[in-house]
Amino acid sequence: MDKLSVMQAFRRIVERGSFARAAEDLGVSPALLSREIKLLEQSLGSTLLTRTTRSMSLTDAGRLYYDETSGILDAVTRVETRIRDGAGAVRGHLRVNASSSFGQAVIAPFLPDFLNAYPDLRLTLSLDDRVVDMVEGGFDVSIRIRAAMPDSALVARKLGTIRQRIFAAPAYLEQAGTPQTPEEIAGHRIVGFLLADHLNSWTLQGAGGTRTIDLDPPVRVGNSLVLRDLLIAGHGIGTLPDFISDAPEARRDLVRILPDWELPAPDIFAVTASRLGMDARVTAFLDHLRTALRG
Repeated sequence: MDKLSVMQAFRRIVERGSFARAAEDLGVSPALLSREIKLLEQSLGSTLLTRTTRSMSLTDAGRLYYDETSGILDAVTRVETRIRDGAGAVRGHLRVNASSSFGQAVIAPFLPDFLNAYPDLRLTLSLDDRVVDMVEGGFDVSIRIRAAMPDSALVARKLGTIRQRIFAAPAYLEQAGTPQTPEEIAGHRIVGFLLADHLNSWTLQGAGGTRTIDLDPPVRVGNSLVLRDLLIAGHGIGTLPDFISDAPEARRDLVRILPDWELPAPDIFAVTASRLGMDARVTAFLDHLRTALRG
């Protein structure tokens, strides 16, 4: 027996003063409604309604049940109304997780406009280069850059694709020479990204097919922004994602090496815990992020 449905049915019977009229309102048969109320009375061990062929009235227990359950039903309605009204409102607390470099390079620049657009929103932005348990951490959305997302109870929505290319500073290339083939990279000083799958082995794809280069980077860092700065300072050759490399490449602080070759392109995913769709806070945040990625 669905207690909430039975409460609603009992309330309708009392307010309509008739099983037949209440049954018509609820779209069920009077017999079914009568049976449900009889089961309710049996579960309570008390008679709630006295019925004759001409009239129906509440017992004292019935009056108590009607008054108390009406309060419960009204409270449920208020809660449902508040949730429906707030479902499209960008307010409350939004908790976001992303990698440090992506957060600083892509998310941080649009945060002032985002927060100005939604002054009722509280934001917690956690930047961590290691993958965290977003459910345990209480995050509403996690931005992850991966070649593919593993199967899990989480929901991953693709936002875009990252280009991974090879760079060095002009000063380094003047001193050490510019590699002309993928194989020549192994003879250079490499600055590696500590958390990458390609730390010790670069699989390069280009018009000439696929080449795998085994490496042993003497310098390894766990943040793409630090890696960028080391490359600009002339400490070697390394790979950078486009959201980090575009600006220094445009300034000629970095030069792209082997422009016909790239590492496999990972995707940007927005990961949420719910399969029921995103709420207004997450949707608004991802709208701003998509705009930033297009820009």
